[in-house]
Amino acid sequence: MSDKPKYRYTLYSYFRSSCSARIRIAARLKGIPLEYKYIHLVKGEQHSVTYHTLNPSDSVPTLMVSDSQTGEEIARIRQSVAILEFFEEAEEGNGVKLLPDQADPLGRARVRELVNIVASDVQPVTNLRVLNFLKPHNIEPKEWQQHFMTLGFQAYEELVKAYGRRYSVGDTVTLADCALAPAVDGALRFEVDVQGKFPHVWHVWEEIKQLDAFKKARWNDQPDTPEELRAKD
Repeated sequence: MSDKPKYRYTLYSYFRSSCSARIRIAARLKGIPLEYKYIHLVKGEQHSVTYHTLNPSDSVPTLMVSDSQTGEEIARIRQSVAILEFFEEAEEGNGVKLLPDQADPLGRARVRELVNIVASDVQPVTNLRVLNFLKPHNIEPKEWQQHFMTLGFQAYEELVKAYGRRYSVGDTVTLADCALAPAVDGALRFEVDVQGKFPHVWHVWEEIKQLDAFKKARWNDQPDTPEELRAKD
């Protein structure tokens, strides 16, 4: 029997995209190799006719799933949470599981609850398309970002008080941490006082920062990261 993996993956990504970063982190943790194609959101490449045929939402990430032996395309998955759950269901990877076992439905629900705070309450109202819409209305993007990120992190903080220890849910890295890490990066970029206002979130963030998978998947260490923004050794 061949040890060759069943699937081959191509991820359409952008270095600043927190949704793409979730996938990069999870793939690193699980040892899933990804090929990358880069979509420059600020330049508007997501609105091209070619990319729109891949992702009608004109957003990243998009995961292309192909047969590893024939190269034939099998599927396109266009939302980060769906991609994360697909990896959990389809890939044994290196044995790392980012959701609790099926025998722990409550634990699985807690992880999903936290993922959805980030995916539904924090990220959508702070992404590029929203900020571009605000420009003609003379609304300060930084103030907008701080307001909505703070609301989302307040909810995350309260739940992590109950669920978290080393990481967001207990002492094991989960999908919640994959979602949280780039959200904190975004909050720090817009000068949200995460450390002062959300100490439990900050504690988890400090733990995540130690992970090699996070360091390699972070926005400042990607091939499409501009040189002036890249991580310094």
